[in-house]
Amino acid sequence: MAISSPMLPLGTAAPSFSLRDVVTGQTYSLDSFADKTALLVMFICRHCPYVVHVEQELAGLGRDYRDRSVGIIAISSNDPISYPDDAPPQLNEMAVRLGFTFPFCHDETQEVAKAYRAACTPDFYLFDRDRRLVYRGQLDESRPGNNKPVTGRDLRSAIQAVLAGKPVEGTQRPSIGCSIKWKPGNAPPYA
Repeated sequence: MAISSPMLPLGTAAPSFSLRDVVTGQTYSLDSFADKTALLVMFICRHCPYVVHVEQELAGLGRDYRDRSVGIIAISSNDPISYPDDAPPQLNEMAVRLGFTFPFCHDETQEVAKAYRAACTPDFYLFDRDRRLVYRGQLDESRPGNNKPVTGRDLRSAIQAVLAGKPVEGTQRPSIGCSIKWKPGNAPPYA
């Protein structure tokens, strides 16, 4: 069943994290992206049909902004016991298959998802140079089965605004996708 993002308030400071990339084993934190003008934090997973629907565009974002001042990190917070397709080895396979140019980390404790109030996959958070939230919402209007093309228009527009030093314009619509798969007894009150 699809759910919407609870839309963390704009202006919120980026919550800290320290997570290991499932491909390289390197640990990433906010400081890893200190030299970047923008930071995009994406909560995704491997099995969700909403993520599968946009996975090529996610990889494209990484390629298109690799040489720009945009830090990108993908995080999977799903319980890998109940959802083995979202275990680190399978996340590694996904990252390699799609050619991700950004770290893909596993949030084993699910505390990072809670800090960001992430609720669904995919869920997107874009922060400016001061690491204040300027965009939280959908990639674009495409959803599985609605026959709208995957363009990344909404998120790409927000990234371009941050890179240009301009405010993000337009209505921010919540992301929609599968719920994060919380470990038994670990779901936050907002989920």
